[in-house]
Amino acid sequence: MKILGKYPKLRLRRVRKSDWVRRLVSENSLSTDDLILPIFIREGKNKIEPIKSMPGVNRYSIDRLSYVIEKACNLKIPLVALFPYTPDNKKNNYGTESLNKNNLVCKALREIKKNFKEIGTMCDVALDPYTSHGHDGIFVDGDVENDKTIKILAKQSLLQAQMGCDIIAPSDMMDGRVSEIRKILDKNNFKNTKILSYAVKYASNFYGPFRDAVGSKNKLKGTKKTYQMDFKNSQEAIREVAMDINEGADMVMVKPGMPYLDIIKTIKDNFKIPVISYQVSGEYSIIKNGIKNKLINEDSVLESLIALKRAGSSAMVTYFALDIAKKLRSN
Repeated sequence: MKILGKYPKLRLRRVRKSDWVRRLVSENSLSTDDLILPIFIREGKNKIEPIKSMPGVNRYSIDRLSYVIEKACNLKIPLVALFPYTPDNKKNNYGTESLNKNNLVCKALREIKKNFKEIGTMCDVALDPYTSHGHDGIFVDGDVENDKTIKILAKQSLLQAQMGCDIIAPSDMMDGRVSEIRKILDKNNFKNTKILSYAVKYASNFYGPFRDAVGSKNKLKGTKKTYQMDFKNSQEAIREVAMDINEGADMVMVKPGMPYLDIIKTIKDNFKIPVISYQVSGEYSIIKNGIKNKLINEDSVLESLIALKRAGSSAMVTYFALDIAKKLRSN
């Protein structure tokens, strides 16, 4: 790119001089429309349980869901994502609780759809919250069995759609699961149920607090590196996204967010499809603890989300959603 003009005739600081002019020429902005609020749900009654590994984040019993959903609606957050904390006595090798119409996710969906018509719901499709071994599918001989797993994931997706889920979000990273999910949804007249595929999910070290939040951290046997992506790779992400688009994905996810800004930009530049990024639990905890210890200030939250937007994200899943939405509304 050729730069026209030079100092002192050209002074780039002129358009940074005042707040109003900085706002006028801003290339990117953030609104509540860009936010997706993740919510952890648990069994019991009248429970709002703080999660120690994620300060400021709670698990909610179904009867207290309205407390947080109402906040999201008032702040005009368009979408919530549900994640269950399944009790150990309901976990087994096959994750069969995922197909129970009275599991936590199904109960939550019915509660939300009954009382809150104006907000969208997104449900995770994977078996790790339900398996005794902590993996995203059927674990056989030290690895996850791909083809048997996607059959269960398709049934899980159909159940969630029947309960009212608006966006099915397979996060398992099995090959071919989007095709199976789209097929079973269409066959059962859920043609308008959207699929947000976790197409680019890395075997990251930033997931620890989330695994604690859903109760799978101490259950995991072995590694997820045989199905989640190698963080040393970038071109592989293009193949993953192309495959999922061809199978029927309406949107794609890049996870984690901040360490993978280059991947978000690569996907956005190569595919004309909504790209959602996930500011994961490890990112959240690092920023949250930095603010608590006064190493960084609260504006770092806005900066981190703008970075995800600048890289090409259409929207972001973030545990800061309520806090940043309040800040945006007050400005």
